[in-house]
Amino acid sequence: MNFLTIGHRGVMGVEPENTLRSFLAAQEAGLDAIELDLHLSKDGTLVVMHDTDVDRTTDGSGPVAEKTLAELRTLDAGRGERIPVFEEVLDAVRAPLQAEIKDVRAARALADVMRRRDLTGRVEVSSFHDEAITEAARLVPGTRTALIASRYGTEVVERAVAAGAATVCLNIRRLTLEVVEHAREAGLRIIGWVVNTQEHLRLVRALELDGATTDHPEIKRTGRFTA
Repeated sequence: MNFLTIGHRGVMGVEPENTLRSFLAAQEAGLDAIELDLHLSKDGTLVVMHDTDVDRTTDGSGPVAEKTLAELRTLDAGRGERIPVFEEVLDAVRAPLQAEIKDVRAARALADVMRRRDLTGRVEVSSFHDEAITEAARLVPGTRTALIASRYGTEVVERAVAAGAATVCLNIRRLTLEVVEHAREAGLRIIGWVVNTQEHLRLVRALELDGATTDHPEIKRTGRFTA
C-alpha cells in the first residue's frame, strides 16, 4: 500500500526551497502534498520563508519581520526565484498544502486567507507551537492541524491531543515504536520527517506510518515497493 508523500519546502533537495519553482517541481513529480513555511513581513503579508531571517536562502540579510514585501521581493531566493507570498502558491499549484506557521500572529493572518478562500479542505496547518495550531483551529472551525516535534518522547501525543491536532509530524531520527503505539492509541495520524534515505524509508514502512516528508521526489517512486 502506498502512503502519503509530502514535498519538504517543495523539493528542496533539487530546487531552491520554498520557491514557486520548487513547488511546481514537487507537483510535477507527483508528490501527494507540499509543505511550506510562512512568516509575516513588516507590512503583514504572509511570505513563504523557513528562517526568521533571509540570510541563508537569499542574497540579502536581516530579519523577515523587519522588511516590507517590496523589500523582500528584490531578493534572489535561488536561480532567480523571488520569495513568494502564500496566495501566489495557492494559485500556482493544485496540490494540497501543509502550511507551517511560527507563531499566533501568523496563525491569525493565515486564518484570514483560509476563510476568504475556503481552504479547510486543501490546507493543513502545522506548527512546532501548540498555541499556534490551537488558534488557527479556533479561528477557522474544521481546519486540520498537525503538531511538529523534533526532540520529543511519548508526551508529544498528549500535547497534540490537548492542542486538538489530528496529526503529529515527527523527526524520523528520534521515532520509536513506543511513540508510534502511543500515538495510534490516541487516534493520531503520524508523518515522519525528513525521509531522504532508503533506511529511513524502510523505517517509515516498518512502523506503518501514514506518510513521509522528503526533500527528494524519488521517494514517491521508491515508496511504492519498499518493505
